[in-house]
Amino acid sequence: MKLHLATLLVCSTIATSAMAETFSADVWADNWFEMRIDGIQVAEDSVSITTERSFNAESFDFDAQRPFTVGIVAKDFKENDTGLEYIGTNRQQMGDGGIILQIHDAAGEPVVVSSGDWVCEVIHTAPLDKSCEDESNPVAGEGVCSFDISDEPTGWDSADFDATDWPAASVYSAQQVSPKGGYDEITWDDTAELIWGPDLEQSNTVLCRLTVN
Repeated sequence: MKLHLATLLVCSTIATSAMAETFSADVWADNWFEMRIDGIQVAEDSVSITTERSFNAESFDFDAQRPFTVGIVAKDFKENDTGLEYIGTNRQQMGDGGIILQIHDAAGEPVVVSSGDWVCEVIHTAPLDKSCEDESNPVAGEGVCSFDISDEPTGWDSADFDATDWPAASVYSAQQVSPKGGYDEITWDDTAELIWGPDLEQSNTVLCRLTVN
């Protein structure tokens, strides 16, 4: 009886593994991203978020069994919680973000692309008052340089998370985002769109998710 049970378990494991597929993904982000599948990290931007003007695309493979949930953590570069970059120089400004991605199956057929079908929650917004950009000595949390920050919701990147109250991703044109540094090295599907939070400048950390059936 024990031998029979072990055999069943082995067969079950093999059957489950056989149902998994290999997918290929392309992601371009301004400035940084992490991709998770059902809560497990499968890729991270190879250039640190602490790097200014980090514009690059990443291409990679991962294995998953449908249905699966894609979770993206996307961050724009900022020097601190003011949300500004080049602080103290004549280039002091709010940065702007943007991300585009596509996932294909082993046959090269598109499975999912970034679009307004995704939902995105912003967990770091700064500055709340855009006039902070013009401050001679901007200090996070003081005066017009206030910010709003929260932790990642527990389990937000898993299939059973209730994201019904999350807003739809905001879609932007290439002219609005001005993608560069690797963007043109990828042949993007015609339906893939640049997405982000509701404000390209103030939305600094964005969590985006979509379930692939």
